[in-house]
Amino acid sequence: MKFRPVLKDKIWGGNKLKTALDIDFAPLPNCGEAWVVSGVEDNPTIVANGFLQGNELNELVEIYIGDLTGDDIYNRFGNEFPILVKFIDAADYLSIQVHPDDELAEKRGLGNGKSEMWYIIDADKDAELITGFRNDTPMDTYISYVKDNRLPELLNKEKVSAGDVFYLPAGRVHALGPGILLAEIQQTSDTTYRIYDWNRKDASGKSRQLHITEALEAIDFKSHDDYKSIYRERKNGSANLVTSPYFTTNLISLDKALAKNYEEIDSFVIYICVEGQITLVHDGSEEKQVSLSKGEAVLIPAVIDRVDLIPSKPSKLLEVYII
Repeated sequence: MKFRPVLKDKIWGGNKLKTALDIDFAPLPNCGEAWVVSGVEDNPTIVANGFLQGNELNELVEIYIGDLTGDDIYNRFGNEFPILVKFIDAADYLSIQVHPDDELAEKRGLGNGKSEMWYIIDADKDAELITGFRNDTPMDTYISYVKDNRLPELLNKEKVSAGDVFYLPAGRVHALGPGILLAEIQQTSDTTYRIYDWNRKDASGKSRQLHITEALEAIDFKSHDDYKSIYRERKNGSANLVTSPYFTTNLISLDKALAKNYEEIDSFVIYICVEGQITLVHDGSEEKQVSLSKGEAVLIPAVIDRVDLIPSKPSKLLEVYII
């Protein structure tokens, strides 16, 4: 199943979702996000192809239960699809923000926590992002820098280029910088604590709301050695990028057909095309195939064990499932 994206106008958004990924976001002036697989309440994606066209994702989970998500996954998450997939275009800095973990989210009645990952599709020269602290930072030091409007001075910055991967567990302070186009995979949650917004104003001259107090209990104030995930690309195979309790993500690089077998996992699979174009074939049937271009995602139900991936040119897919 492919879905119609849910589009989000953002103060920091640009035009790369259209120019680089061919996602039509008219009439929005600056689209920052395209949610291409979403079960978030009030923001569900709608099936765009096949006999289920027009149905919301969570409606299908409720109808098809374990056949769609996998039996264990359905037992864990019920009728809420557990993964949210986005494409994000940052033409300006996003707010510096943090997300709660599952325990804190449950304590505050917010549903799931929010751990996520970024795969950089494209980046301008010298583009950078913020992830974590440069050094272990006492809470009182952090509070002092926030009050003095100097928070960015404490934070770790990373230069980025296409193919870079960052895992952002709940609690890690982070922000994208300008000139970055990426795919984001995360827990199903829309909870964000904004702690610094670059002193900017919206179109009406107002500052966006900050969540300084709410964020304090969520933040991991420690510094970490490796903020960027290291991996080795495998031609015509799957290279692991991230393995977490919330999702596993691999990179599949293709220049010839590849058969994938998912009999050993009881999970749906999401393919996200980040380069090239692929035809997916199920059961070797022309009637059971779908094309996938850069900027698109497709959901493979758990009941389907085998898929053939046929690239029309050198291509790359993110492969996402839960184990």
